[in-house]
Amino acid sequence: MEYVKERLTEFSLEAHDLYLNQSVPYLEEPPDPLQFYRDWIGPNKPCVIRNAFSHWPALSRWTPEYLREKVGSKVISVAVTPNGYADAISGDRFVMPEERRMSFSSVLDIIEGKVDKSGVFYVQKQCSNLLEELPELADDVEPHVPWMSSALGKFPDAVNFWLGEANAITSMHKDHYENLYCVVSGEKNFILLPPTDRPFIPYGVYQPAVYCQKDDGEFEVIDQSDSEKVPWIPVDPLDPDLERYPQYQCARPVHCRVKAGEMLYLPSLWFHHVQQSHGCIAVNFWYDMEYDIKYNYFQLLETLSEVTGST
Repeated sequence: MEYVKERLTEFSLEAHDLYLNQSVPYLEEPPDPLQFYRDWIGPNKPCVIRNAFSHWPALSRWTPEYLREKVGSKVISVAVTPNGYADAISGDRFVMPEERRMSFSSVLDIIEGKVDKSGVFYVQKQCSNLLEELPELADDVEPHVPWMSSALGKFPDAVNFWLGEANAITSMHKDHYENLYCVVSGEKNFILLPPTDRPFIPYGVYQPAVYCQKDDGEFEVIDQSDSEKVPWIPVDPLDPDLERYPQYQCARPVHCRVKAGEMLYLPSLWFHHVQQSHGCIAVNFWYDMEYDIKYNYFQLLETLSEVTGST
């Protein structure tokens, strides 16, 4: 088993030397579908695409004034936490945000500083919330990205809307979706690690819990005792505890800033941590590719990492 662990480590390091970029490349225009599949989807490499959605009305329309007029009265799901970390490790718990129903105007009031509320607010419900909760905004974007849908032979499984405060942080995790992340206003800062770095990324299994804000404004953590424990990444890439997780020092994170009008292609199973500017608005498209060959290949790497103790 130690031999397999050593080979996994060698494989991960060789992947960086052989084909992974030290920074995220930029494409200056929307790609040809077949070429994009060959150069980026197949090799499972991220890139930032400029001028990919410059025709969207959202880029010029989505001001606070327009959003108030268009969807201000709509009641949406908002994640509320005491510290900006939703779906993250806190002590020995995997803590999820309080899901609060609020009008869109109320969220804008908080982001614009018109009202003072304790906690950090983030519109982040990942259930195709743009189409399900805010269909009035759908005509300002596209229902899918034509060249990506052509490359993958399918339409997206979800189209999500994101809006939040600067303190709202997405902890390190991975998804099995091919992800096109489009920043409409503001900017997002990503820390990315490839699936081949899995042997260096620690995992634990945690009791799930949820934040709940009390009448006095303080937050309490309530265990979800009937739920199964959740596997999650405890390391914070902004300040990794290398004494506790020494293997993480072998990981090679890539930092990527995505500005307004730019689109990040985030391949499936890439680990990512996300920060944002205050009031940043984004839309992303998820294409579920759970059963393709690439997914199965990296799941094998995941299994080998687990059985050899590379966690």
